Amino acid sequence: MSVHDFRVKTIDGAEVALSQYKGKALLIVNTASECGYTPQYKGLEELYQAYKGRGLEVLAFPSNDFGGQEPGTNAEIRKFCERRFKTTFPLFAKVLVKGPKADPLYRYLTTLPVNGGEVTWNFNKFLVDPKGAVVAHLDSSIEPTSPEMRKRIEDVLSVK
Repeated sequence: MSVHDFRVKTIDGAEVALSQYKGKALLIVNTASECGYTPQYKGLEELYQAYKGRGLEVLAFPSNDFGGQEPGTNAEIRKFCERRFKTTFPLFAKVLVKGPKADPLYRYLTTLPVNGGEVTWNFNKFLVDPKGAVVAHLDSSIEPTSPEMRKRIEDVLSVK
């Protein structure tokens, strides 16, 4: 099993297969609009612009699991991201990322040995290689444009 085996809903409600991202590195992030880490949307967009030509996709999954910091509807979230942060990377429908009712993708991500356990807060990041294997689970405090993040992405993109 890999990340590519899952189907998810876009922020507009269309169902898509993550298999469409085969051959691309993925940064899967649970996001929130009213969090202290919300400014990371800017860094995620910068990262996306810097690496999308080399095969990186940033996939954002809004979640209201932590402190009620994502209360908006999918339409409100999309509007917020596009207006405030000018995001162009894919946004997906709001999901649960922890607990027994967590989205199947997040249940998978958080049960892998490499993952470091459950999502701990908004803006946790899962780095996935082009074959769909999760290679890292990064804490919210890791800034998207940090040297550590860039090195990890460079490493994943350099593997053929």
